[in-house]
Amino acid sequence: MTQKPSQIDGKRLAREILFMCMGVVSACFGLKSFLMPEHFIDGGVTGISLLVSTLTGWNLSYLIIVINIPFIILGYKQIGRVFALKTSIAIAALSICLILIPFQPITHEKVLIAFFGGFFLGGGIGLAMRGGCVIDGTEVLALYISRKSQLTVGNIIFILNIIIFLFAAYFINIDTALYAILTYLSATNTIDFIVNRLEAYTGVTIISEENETIKAFIINDMKRGVTIYKGEGGYLEKKDIDIIYTVVTKLELSKLQDKVNDIDPNAFIVQQQIADLKGGVVKRQAFH
Repeated sequence: MTQKPSQIDGKRLAREILFMCMGVVSACFGLKSFLMPEHFIDGGVTGISLLVSTLTGWNLSYLIIVINIPFIILGYKQIGRVFALKTSIAIAALSICLILIPFQPITHEKVLIAFFGGFFLGGGIGLAMRGGCVIDGTEVLALYISRKSQLTVGNIIFILNIIIFLFAAYFINIDTALYAILTYLSATNTIDFIVNRLEAYTGVTIISEENETIKAFIINDMKRGVTIYKGEGGYLEKKDIDIIYTVVTKLELSKLQDKVNDIDPNAFIVQQQIADLKGGVVKRQAFH
């Protein structure tokens, strides 16, 4: 029995909401039960929020919202309205959870705090990404910069975090900065495990009778290149078909899936992970 498009959309939406909720709770647990009680910090926007909160005493739940606002705006411009809306909801939910959920400190052992704090925070970030959004805007900024430079997303995030750790070492102490590096490494490995590498790309093959409309969307709206393969249908009726192939980032995949489903609910889509790539429109050179 063939599923209707509304059923497919409903299942996808339910799955994304589940991932978002799990991500928010996991991140909240990592912050409240491990990092916040001992004034530990992490990398990224969350790390900046923790650093500012430690230095000023301002409420972390409010800082997470305020500091993420520029990155939400950037995500709206770079990825799309749906992504920005999901991200806004997820970040607001994280802020509310930090206020309302009474998670208690688990341990006072600093190494365990650094490891498990990073593990649960990274797990939360990774799950949120699986839900089509982020709860830490660093990835959006890194994606934006990578399109205009020779640096990869991973390189940019690494550089940004080194700056954060240097600030922590200067304004707090060296020990806090070193533990923050452990937290960051734990979080990064957890994110990689959940989303199968942040900067991995996904190759998407699309077979649809609305191929011209889909191709125009990918080129004009997503600013991505496409390759058109000439094929022949082999099921029931033989006819010439144009097969679209494009490469997008993890953050853009949900947007492409939703649009293709809107244009042609019967489109045949095949996705495959790409470990690395060079050139093309996905990774623009600095002079473009």
